[in-house]
Amino acid sequence: MKFLAPFFTLAVVLGLVALVPSPATASTQPSSARATNASRVVAGTGTARLQKQLNSLGCNAGPVDGVAGSWTKSAVIRFQSRHGLAQTGTAGRVTKRRLYADSARRCDSRPVPARSGAGRRIVISQAQNWVWLVDARGRTVAQGGMVDNPGELSRGSYATGSYCGRAARVRLNRSGSVWLDNFIRFAPCGFGFHQVPRSMATGNQIHPNWFLGTNFAQSHGCIRLSRAMSLRLWDFTASARTTVRVV
Repeated sequence: MKFLAPFFTLAVVLGLVALVPSPATASTQPSSARATNASRVVAGTGTARLQKQLNSLGCNAGPVDGVAGSWTKSAVIRFQSRHGLAQTGTAGRVTKRRLYADSARRCDSRPVPARSGAGRRIVISQAQNWVWLVDARGRTVAQGGMVDNPGELSRGSYATGSYCGRAARVRLNRSGSVWLDNFIRFAPCGFGFHQVPRSMATGNQIHPNWFLGTNFAQSHGCIRLSRAMSLRLWDFTASARTTVRVV
């Protein structure tokens, strides 16, 4: 019996060890359950709630992922510009109060600025980084965010057309190593509207559309637009010289 005692003790110890779950076994759960838990965490964060509210107002905060990156910051700026707030990109106390109020306004639908002229025209707001196409009856037929450079383009009245002997409209304009799609000239000598420039090497835009409506980039005077808006403006200016008001 003395000879068997050590073996008996060893068997008991091994049995107890077998009853204790390994760390991997204790923490393992179905991938669907992990994904559900993760989504609950994201949805409950303040940033995710902010993104969801911004998206519901057409401010384009991107994916509701709880990550406060540049895309979310751009949406905050669009909301602030829509409400005449300081464009900090930070959702402080005043911004949040306006954002979650029942009276919060949409970012993608804005009234044409006062004192921007009358009749058929294109209106540019440098303060809001926004463009409106207004028909002869004063109705807004299209609008959207833009990127410009107030240091290059002064406020005042302009008109689409040929300047400095250059074509008024160029479907595929070239500038250095980028393409300027749907280029429409409206001021001397190289100022015009066009899609966000595309790299000749890759065909990709040099910055994302969520830069539009912010000052995240500068355009050396030209007005950068989304492809959809550049096409609307191309059609809008096809039949006649069109007034451009920069306010």
